[in-house]
Amino acid sequence: MKKLAAVALALALGLVASASMAAELTVSAAASLSESFTQISQEFTKDTGVKVNLNFASSNNLLRQMEQGAPVDVFASADQETMDSAEQKGLVDPATRRDFALNDLVLITPASGTLAGPDALLGADVKHVAIGTPESVPAGRYAREALTSAGTWDKLQNKFVFGNNVRQVLSYIQRGEADAGFVYRTDALAGGKDVRIVTAMTGHKPVCYPIAVTKDSAQKDMAQKFTDFVLSPRGLEILARYGFSPVK
Repeated sequence: MKKLAAVALALALGLVASASMAAELTVSAAASLSESFTQISQEFTKDTGVKVNLNFASSNNLLRQMEQGAPVDVFASADQETMDSAEQKGLVDPATRRDFALNDLVLITPASGTLAGPDALLGADVKHVAIGTPESVPAGRYAREALTSAGTWDKLQNKFVFGNNVRQVLSYIQRGEADAGFVYRTDALAGGKDVRIVTAMTGHKPVCYPIAVTKDSAQKDMAQKFTDFVLSPRGLEILARYGFSPVK
C-alpha cells in the first residue's frame, strides 16, 4: 500500500508540474520593450514554469490585433493614449492597469552623423528624417508633438520617411537610409555603435508605459502575476538595465 501511495503521489506531483510547464501566457508589448521584456519573460518562466509568448509591434497595431480577436493575456503599450483606447473598448481590465516605466524620445543619426540639434533638420544637407507613422506609432506621435511645439513639423513634411514601428525607424538609421530619426533612448542604446544620440527631445507628453491584464484572458491570475513581476524590484532592475527610468 505504501508503494502504491508513493506512486500515486509521484504521479500527482508529475501532473502538477506538467500542468505548470504546459501553462502559457501571451504578452503583447510595444516594440521598444523587445529586449527588456524578453529577459523579464525568461526570468518569469524560471520562477513559475509558465511559458511566455511575446508579440512585439507598434502599440496601435497590437490594439488592432486585440480588436480583431487575437488571444492576449497582458498588454503593454508605449503610451497612455493607446491604453486609454483599449480600456474604452473593453479590451483590458482597468483595475489591473499600472504605469511601469518612463522613456525619452531622442533625435539620432548614423554614427558618422554631425547633426548639431533639431533645428539643423531644416538644413539642405538633411534629405531624409525617419519617424514612426504618427497615426499608429506612439514614438511618431511624440515626435510630431515635439516638432509642432518647435514650429518645424510642417516645414519637414517633404523629408519624412515613415516607419511601421520604432524599430523600423532605428533600422533606417543603422543602414544609413535616413540622415536623422526619432526613437526612444532605449532603442538608440539597442542600436549600439551604429547610432549617435544627438539630444533628448522636449515639448511632448511624458513617454510613460502602462501595462494591464486583458478582459478576455483565460489565465487572469497568472497574467496578473506577470504584471506584478514587471513591477517588482527584479523587473524594474531589468528595465533600468535597458535604459528605462522608474515611474515616480
